[in-house]
Amino acid sequence: QVQLVESGGGLVQAGGSLRLSCAASGSIFRINAMGWYRQAPGKQRELVARIVNGGSTNYADSVKGRFTISRDNAKNTMYLQMNSLKPEDTAVYYCNIDSLYGGGWYSTLPWGQGTQVTVSS
Repeated sequence: QVQLVESGGGLVQAGGSLRLSCAASGSIFRINAMGWYRQAPGKQRELVARIVNGGSTNYADSVKGRFTISRDNAKNTMYLQMNSLKPEDTAVYYCNIDSLYGGGWYSTLPWGQGTQVTVSS
């Protein structure tokens, strides 16, 4: 089973940028969909962005125009470029492999440790 490891988080001032990486232990070439999620203190985990093999992407309304998801199958890595960061983006960010079933998307792997993103005002 593929394992994913998130990295790239840190402390940044509002308006700044970070790039998160999600490195897979094996090939992601045949993985159809992968997603970035985040969980802020006291809140439920939410989808930030998803990318499907072939390039289709979707974003949470709160990050549209600021975040960009991408994947490099040759490097077995998915990325999340985060620009114009806001304090409300503060959360632990996770990545996962997503599967479409019964009309809905589901994350298929156990959640990893994630990477902390803290945006100061």
